[in-house]
Amino acid sequence: TCRQRPLCIRDSFEETRDKVAKFLNIEDSREIIFVRGTTEGINLVAYAWGRDNVKEDDIIVTTEYEHHSNIVPWQLLTQEKHAKLEYIGMDDDGQLILDDLDKYLATGKVKLVAFSLMSNVLGTITDAEKIIAKCKAAGVPTLIDGAQAVPHMKVDLDTLGCDFFAFSGHKMLAPTGIGVLWVRKSVLQTMN
Repeated sequence: TCRQRPLCIRDSFEETRDKVAKFLNIEDSREIIFVRGTTEGINLVAYAWGRDNVKEDDIIVTTEYEHHSNIVPWQLLTQEKHAKLEYIGMDDDGQLILDDLDKYLATGKVKLVAFSLMSNVLGTITDAEKIIAKCKAAGVPTLIDGAQAVPHMKVDLDTLGCDFFAFSGHKMLAPTGIGVLWVRKSVLQTMN
């Protein structure tokens, strides 16, 4: 037991942050923001990052197999900013048609590409490394909804190279109301 209860709670909180950082293979646990779930994490990015970075006629790209939590925030943001929301289609096998992404990136107007690492509808595992490489080459940040993937596969954010990553604890048998938003430090420092 702790004599100074607030200190004890803070220590436990930071220990948890360190465990999550190790779980995701990131070095700086200060990049982790605890949220109530994936939806809140993505909404936080839409409002704390999106409102400052998305302008009229810009494009946000997502996929046809996203959960509503990775569509609705972008619908609302693009409506507010008079921007466009575009979708990467999928083929008959449930795989993304990455030529769609190439087409959007070629416009030079894409501000963010947001996609799930594993579709909650089809179970399709997204070729995240390929998408992120294309986006990095175009100077476009990426957000990954990791809610479905985290309980089923090893996630290494250092290797993936995305800029935002969100997931919920309840998908991993944790209590409801627990989630994580990871934001790359260089991006986090620019956000309100």
